[in-house]
Amino acid sequence: MENREEVRIAVPSKGRLREPALKLLESAGITLLNEHVRSLISPTIIPWISIIFVRAADIPRFVESGAADIGITGYDFMVEAEAKVEELLDLEFGFSRIVLAAPEGSRIKSPNDLGPDAKVATKFPRIAEKYFKSKNVKVQLVKVSGAAEIAPLVRVADAIVDLTSTGVTLKIHGLKIVDEILRSSARLITSRKALEAKKREIEEVVTAILSVLKAKGKKLIMMNVPEEKLQEVVRLIPSMGGPTIARVESKPPMWEVYSVIDEKDVYRVINSVKAAGARDIIVLPIERIIP
Repeated sequence: MENREEVRIAVPSKGRLREPALKLLESAGITLLNEHVRSLISPTIIPWISIIFVRAADIPRFVESGAADIGITGYDFMVEAEAKVEELLDLEFGFSRIVLAAPEGSRIKSPNDLGPDAKVATKFPRIAEKYFKSKNVKVQLVKVSGAAEIAPLVRVADAIVDLTSTGVTLKIHGLKIVDEILRSSARLITSRKALEAKKREIEEVVTAILSVLKAKGKKLIMMNVPEEKLQEVVRLIPSMGGPTIARVESKPPMWEVYSVIDEKDVYRVINSVKAAGARDIIVLPIERIIP
């Protein structure tokens, strides 16, 4: 068996990023062997890859220190940790924003309405400190580890700097968004040291995950086209690099045409090529696209 360097991938142990991260890895062929066991480390079906479960906020530090070679965490946690890590991919899930929010009906309409006596509760003190410094506004930061939304209600703080996806939770707690500070999504990260020591293995993981991301929203469309209709049908089909065409052994002469198209184009393409003479049209899902 070929010798491979062991690779440890840190995945959030709980929260909104855990399940999408595990699903993405599984789609990339990196599947847990003991998925239903609540352990902090799990082997995968790939002998040299294991998964460790860590708080999302701690993953940048785990990767920086070498405790994990690769990590999946939010961009917000990367910025807050200020860890020396390398971003490999934007994983295109876990979209959220860090915002400044204040109670509805309050006089706070912008960060400039806060002053030295104002208290702002947050789980992101570094991000908040840099934000207020950039606005030349002095406030008192109150670090919290739980839900920040309750702080204004119990008069612990006048405003909050917190993460939101839809804004619904803020509204439930009577808060309004005053300003947007940072946009976030899940990222695949590594360290320079790990990349140098395990370049081949990490590149393989990146290729596997990237192939899943590239296939997102894509469909394979296949059809049979009479020879006299071929050029007209081909003109109607968008594709990544031109449709593939193969002769079908039949009488009258027939061609098989297939192409990868965006899911949003499926309805239009089916109807247009059918009207142009295509038949036996099949649409199939695509799991991975490897450039």
